[in-house]
Amino acid sequence: MQKGLYPAIIARVSAKKKKVKDSTGPVAVNKKAYHNFELVEKIEAGLSLRGSEVKSLRDNQADLNGSYARIIGDECFLVGATIAQYEQAGIYNHEPTRKRKLLLHKREIFKIKSKLEQRGFTLVPLKIYFNSRGYAKIELALAHGKKQYDKRQSIASRQQKRDVDRQMKKYRR
Repeated sequence: MQKGLYPAIIARVSAKKKKVKDSTGPVAVNKKAYHNFELVEKIEAGLSLRGSEVKSLRDNQADLNGSYARIIGDECFLVGATIAQYEQAGIYNHEPTRKRKLLLHKREIFKIKSKLEQRGFTLVPLKIYFNSRGYAKIELALAHGKKQYDKRQSIASRQQKRDVDRQMKKYRR
């Protein structure tokens, strides 16, 4: 046997194992949720999807506006989210606005359920994305609804921060 054969084989095998797909950016973002709600706690959950839904998500064909999550029995569902039909699926396509099951552990569901029973809390989806392993994930948030004056205050503080940053930029040169 040749002396340098084994290290070359080991290097090739280990290089294949290290190959991990980077996660892409978010597929869909619920921008209104950041404006209309005060986010208290964020939770990551898996999505139970059909094949045509995954293909459509990979084409960035999703909309979270007006959607929410609901706990029914001991299961969590995403309601009101729209995933457009995948054109190449033909007759095997999915219904765009169906309820989709969210994959959470039982203890997570019970923890969320106890907080939702408190007055004023709601479960809002923030974004859908694919993780590094290629699985579709959704980021949920336990949130309080903002009042109109809270929204005005957050807009004013954001504007003040922009003005300060703009002024500081002149002096950094």
